[in-house]
This record gives sequence, structure tokens and C-alpha cells, in this order.
Amino acid sequence: MAHKIAVLAGDGIGPEVTAESVKVLKATGVDFNFEDALVGGAAYDAKGHPLPQETLDLCKAADAVLLGAVGGPKYDVIQPPELRPEVGALLPLRRELNLYANVRPAKTLRALMNASPLKGERALVDLVVMRELTGGIYFGQPRERRDNGNIAIDTCVYSKMEVERIARRAFDIARSRRHQITSVDKANVLETSRLWREVVTKMAEENKDVMVEHMLVDNAAMQLVRDPQHFDVILTENMFGDILSDEASMITGSLGLLPSASLSDAKGDKVFGLYEPIHGSAPDIAGQGRANPIAAILSAAMLLRYSFQDETRASKIEAAVDQALDSGIRTADIFESGTRLVSTTEMGDTIASQVKQ
Repeated sequence: MAHKIAVLAGDGIGPEVTAESVKVLKATGVDFNFEDALVGGAAYDAKGHPLPQETLDLCKAADAVLLGAVGGPKYDVIQPPELRPEVGALLPLRRELNLYANVRPAKTLRALMNASPLKGERALVDLVVMRELTGGIYFGQPRERRDNGNIAIDTCVYSKMEVERIARRAFDIARSRRHQITSVDKANVLETSRLWREVVTKMAEENKDVMVEHMLVDNAAMQLVRDPQHFDVILTENMFGDILSDEASMITGSLGLLPSASLSDAKGDKVFGLYEPIHGSAPDIAGQGRANPIAAILSAAMLLRYSFQDETRASKIEAAVDQALDSGIRTADIFESGTRLVSTTEMGDTIASQVKQ
């Protein structure tokens, strides 16, 4: 039976990079059934809401979801804010699909070492940010304006259960890597962080095969630049993970290179997940063929790895990306002297061809 994949291309460069990830998935020879649906600004324009019910229903019925990107300046002025793509589409998708575990690998590709702002061997980063995705300040209530708009309130809430379940996923991933976790919090100030540290400390005592250290978020931000090779798995809450994973991505050279997986609980041998590049919709280059599809393509590799336990084909896609870059082709964001500039489609074609071989 074909795997059912919901394809939510979204806005800006989303449709362009998602088309290339679909192309590469088809090149693997796996039997997929791709179904498209509107999300984000495109859905708001067509349906009056950034997450139409039919889109949510399709995602719930699918085996996995491929997402491009949502939003853009055009939609930043929509009132109420709950109808803006990021708030009205991404947050409800995470909540309704129980996508609490965000896996964001950051790995420097040797062919792109010169694109990193760090120099020499220090630029060789290989880490994973495990970001809790459905709790914290992004979801806490109340979220409101008071005193005629002069006071704004956001609420950060975490439960013991929420910390335990994301930490459990971090321990699992650490065991497949270098058996190291850095738990990042702000326990010297925040009560939620003190709970976070208590829970992770207790779990570390029960999982002694994995080395666990605690680090304050401001120090973690500094150490990511000073000594990024120190990190293996970074376990952290929603807002800290959002910021640190973007910082880690720039060490590798470009936001256009990094994928992500947002995972729910396992059901038998399957894990439901939503897979997307971490970059935004980049409306300034949309439709120009300049977008880098590698992050979207590597997100497709994560789909194979996590939702279908197909490590062989996932690794084949990742190897194909390396081979394409080693051949000297580059999209505009990573172009440098001595390489050949190619379009979004040409990069996708080259990687798909390598996968078929």
C-alpha cells in the first residue's frame, strides 16, 4: 500500500523547494501517494483562514506531512493576529497533530566549509537540537493586551509530563549518536526552567549510559560560536530551541541547508511527523529559481528515517546531496568563486539523478 503524504507547499519559495523534495522522494522508488493542500497565506487568500479544516483533516489522515514555508510581510498586518500564517497555521498544526518533538540537525557539509562564518576545523559542526514544540511561552495562556494595549502578557507554562516526553526522545537520539546531552535552560531565573532541570536530572540518573550536562541558555548561545563541536544533542524548551537552532544553522553556512522533523508519539513501528526546512518563505526571491532546495530535500530524508524507518534510502538522499555539492554546483545562497551557479530545479534534478543511480 502506498504511503500517503500530505504536501503543504505554503507561501513564497515553499512551493519551489517542496516540489524538489517530492521529486527526490519519487526518485527513491518508494510507493508514495502525494496529496496537496493549502496552508498559510495561500490558504488565507483562497479560504479566509491559514489552516482550513480540509487541510487539517488531510494531515490527520496522512502517514506524514511535507511542509514548505508560510507567511510573509503581506500577511503581517492581518487582524486578528490569530489569522496570520505563523500563528493561525503553524501553532495549530503542532497542537492538533501533537507534534511535540522538534528534531533539528545541524551538520556542516565539507564541501561548504568556506560558507561558515567560523574558520577551519571549528566550522565542522554535527549536532542535533531537540526542541520541545507544543509548550512554553508560544502556547501559554493568557496571551493578551491590557490597559488599552499598553500592557502585553505572554505566559510560559510547562508540566512535568511535557519535559519528560521530550527528554525521552532526546535520550533515544543521543544513543544513536555520541551519547551526550546538553540540557539548556534558564534555571537561575525561571521557575519553568527549574522544573525542567529537576526532571532532566532525575531522568539522567535513570539513563546512565548517556552523559547529561546542564547549561544556561546565554552560555549555550556563546559556546555554540566558541566551541560548537562540544555539543551532540541539545535538549531545550520551545523558545530557546527556536533561537539556538537558528544560530546553529548559520554556523553550517546557510539556512537553506537545514531540515527539521516535528514528531508525535510512535504508534507501533510508525512515527507520525511533519517535515520542513527551517528557513522561511523568502518572498523576495520567490519565483526566481534562486531558492536552495537542499533543506527541503534533507527533510524528505528525515521523513524516510523517522516515519518509515527507512535508513537505507534516507542515507542515499543525504549521500546524493553531498555528491551534488562535491560536483561544484551551488544555488545563489552558497555560491562562491570556482563553483557553478544553478537554479532550484537544476539542484533538485541533480540530486534526484544521484538517488536513482
